[in-house]
Amino acid sequence: MTARKITVEVPLDLLEKAQRASGTGVTQTVRTGLQLVAASGTYARLRQLRGKARFTRTWAELKDDR
Repeated sequence: MTARKITVEVPLDLLEKAQRASGTGVTQTVRTGLQLVAASGTYARLRQLRGKARFTRTWAELKDDR
C-alpha cells in the first residue's frame, strides 16, 4: 500500500469532536473519515434496496446458523 502525505486545514472544534467520537489520534481519525466518505456511495445503494431484497431463509434460520 502506498501512502500520500497531505496537509489539511480543518476547524479545531470539528477535529476535536471527531477525535472524541473515534477515540483515536489525528491521523487515524482522518483515515476513518476518508474511509466513511469513500463507502458512502455503497451505503446509499444499499438503502435503495431496502424492502426489495427477498431472502430464502427465515430470520430464525439465520439466527440458528450462528
